[in-house]
Amino acid sequence: MAAIGATTAPAGEENASVALRWYVLFVMMLAYTINIADRYVMSTVLEQIRLDLHLSDGGVAFLTGVSLALFYVSMGIPLSWIADRYNRRNLLAISITLWSVMTTMCGLSRGYMQLLLARMGVGIGEAGGTPSCNSIICDYFPAARRPMALTIFCLGAPIGAWIGADMAGAVAHAYGWRAAFLVLGIPGVLLALLIMATIREPKRGCLDAVQTEDNPTLMETMRFCLKQRSAVHVMMGSGVAALWGWGLMWFIPTFLQRTYQIDVGAAGAIVGPIHLVMGIGASLLTAWILGRPSYTDPRKIVYLLGGVTAVATVPGIIAIYTHNLTLATVSLWLFIPGIYFYIGPAFALGQNLAPPKMRAMFSAIALLVANVFNLIVAPQGVGMLSDYFAGPAGPDAASLRSALLILAPTGFWAALHYFLAARTIVEDQKRAIGYV
Repeated sequence: MAAIGATTAPAGEENASVALRWYVLFVMMLAYTINIADRYVMSTVLEQIRLDLHLSDGGVAFLTGVSLALFYVSMGIPLSWIADRYNRRNLLAISITLWSVMTTMCGLSRGYMQLLLARMGVGIGEAGGTPSCNSIICDYFPAARRPMALTIFCLGAPIGAWIGADMAGAVAHAYGWRAAFLVLGIPGVLLALLIMATIREPKRGCLDAVQTEDNPTLMETMRFCLKQRSAVHVMMGSGVAALWGWGLMWFIPTFLQRTYQIDVGAAGAIVGPIHLVMGIGASLLTAWILGRPSYTDPRKIVYLLGGVTAVATVPGIIAIYTHNLTLATVSLWLFIPGIYFYIGPAFALGQNLAPPKMRAMFSAIALLVANVFNLIVAPQGVGMLSDYFAGPAGPDAASLRSALLILAPTGFWAALHYFLAARTIVEDQKRAIGYV
């Protein structure tokens, strides 16, 4: 595999064919799919791991979520610094290989410490993935098309969640939770080889009006980001949306198993098809809306994100509150699309609010905020609250329901940030890339 800093001749992406642009986008989507599948399988088998290793809800939340997130967020900034300066394709291929190998190691682990170390390795690998993908895509699609392109990229989230829920749930039910990790490792290594063989490193910033040869420092990037008030609100809106949506989904399979006395395969069969059908549907609908000429105005995009997030919060609350499986399932079919609707547009808005040589870093900052919320605050907070509500008897369905009901209304908080971003987003985008 080539070194990260290897020089590759630009592919002339400003004149790239439509087929080439969409091929690159499709491969980047596959990378995101494997990323989400490797991550989401953990929430599917959460209850089996807890019982096997004799852990509390707080203990299993730290082992499976916080351990990954601590290394994901700590390595995200330095790896994105590399991505903003050196060969992004090589960094992406190395990252995919690392997280895929470490996912396999999760399946081979035989105790708490081995699983903990493997999860840390997954976090390090995943930290170099999404920022590199976002930055590469932005050098194949112009600013007006990036919300659509990055929404297509984010189809990887529902497809990956379906693989991690439905398919991995069936494997775990048949062969045990460790087998679910083993079947997800090899595809990632093969994809890394495909990326090295078929994708070239694009010329950075070739489709933007504002270009610079300077390499901004980390502090310069942070200062620029903080001056972009709309970028701060978009990042916070997306971070809180991740806290709300993905934080709830982290425990939903466990909640269904405990509340309705069903096995891991049945729980995966409930949520998996919703991720696949409604997640893809929401992402494609978003891409179609953002592909319309009237949605080149970024203010319309943040108003749309805020409105959808606020509306989707209501069925999320109902899904947790009800004791009726049918009503809970219907509510999940209405709630889960909301956790996908914002991802692609939020990525694109952040990229359009950053100069070309700050894009990977902007992605890393946004992902840091989102993953602190959805992989540290949400799992650990819900787990500790569930343990608290349960008392000495240990966590059960009632204690987990009480904890999740505290988290469920935070979608309204996320919507507020999107609405506030509309105030300055036009001026901020002009400052970053020269036009709207």
